[in-house]
Amino acid sequence: MKILITGGAGYIGSHTLRQFLNTKHELFVLDNLSKGSSIAINDLQKLRNFNFIKQDLSDFKGVKELFKKEKFDAVVHFAASIEVFESMQNPLKYYMNNTINTTNLIHSCLEENVNNFIFSSTAATYGEPKTEIVSETSTLQPINPYGRSKLMSEEILRDASKAKPEFKHCILRYFNVAGACMDFDIGQRYDKATLLIKVAAECAAGKRDKIFIFGDDYNTRDGTCIRDYIHVDDISSAHLAGLEYLQNNESSVFNVGYGHGFSVKEVIETMKMVSGVDFKVEISQRRPGDPSILISNANKIKEKTSWKPKFDDLKLICKSAYEWELKLIKEKNVKNV
Repeated sequence: MKILITGGAGYIGSHTLRQFLNTKHELFVLDNLSKGSSIAINDLQKLRNFNFIKQDLSDFKGVKELFKKEKFDAVVHFAASIEVFESMQNPLKYYMNNTINTTNLIHSCLEENVNNFIFSSTAATYGEPKTEIVSETSTLQPINPYGRSKLMSEEILRDASKAKPEFKHCILRYFNVAGACMDFDIGQRYDKATLLIKVAAECAAGKRDKIFIFGDDYNTRDGTCIRDYIHVDDISSAHLAGLEYLQNNESSVFNVGYGHGFSVKEVIETMKMVSGVDFKVEISQRRPGDPSILISNANKIKEKTSWKPKFDDLKLICKSAYEWELKLIKEKNVKNV
């Protein structure tokens, strides 16, 4: 198949690209490099050649021309803005970058008969769930613009598939992604990352002075938010499984997580343990838009697809994130010599 991966230079996108490079598919990556890494792209090119296009999805004319020229068989769509707190401060950025750009991408697929669409969605679509564990049929009530922008895109996909049944989609609702690739030197390179395990790893590596816990008065076992943390390689392999699933099945939506959660304090203590570094922690106010608990029921993807998670171990996830930060420091030091 000829596959377009949008946002393929980003954190999850580059790890998924790494796994797709083990297949025989012809791969195209589109990324504006606003948060993606040209270093990751160059490194991955050494494994197998693929086509890289530096372009923004808001360039509707350019996207349309690309689809007309290449005649793709499938799209794996990552490109998006993803920070919950930022979405509360700048909601229009999220509706424009996430929903409008995704709508145009779907439109291009429909025009050029690209009938396989894998969509990177989020557990933020569930909002503040009434139960600790959520399944794909749980109520969708996002409490921030990020979650709403993704849910709108999901609805657009569903409507597009109803109007044109041969256009099939697979929606993957991620829980909290963390860690770094287990078999290749790629990880999260974005300097201003806000993901908990990334920030904790930077503190352990001496790249940050301290980490903030945003609220310790939630109704949880230790007062801090609880999340389902999943290794980035397991998230990545779900996209291969999703594309395979679409070949013989109808459109569907899948949670991608491990089915159990850890609190912010538990994650920080685990990072301290695997790194051997007792970094500074401060309690701060709650951030708007943060639900107290989000844990997946991921039975459906395990039952319906070939997906088999390999790295369900918080210590391993934290260790891979910490070792990646040490690699980045070493890389920077070599460049400065």
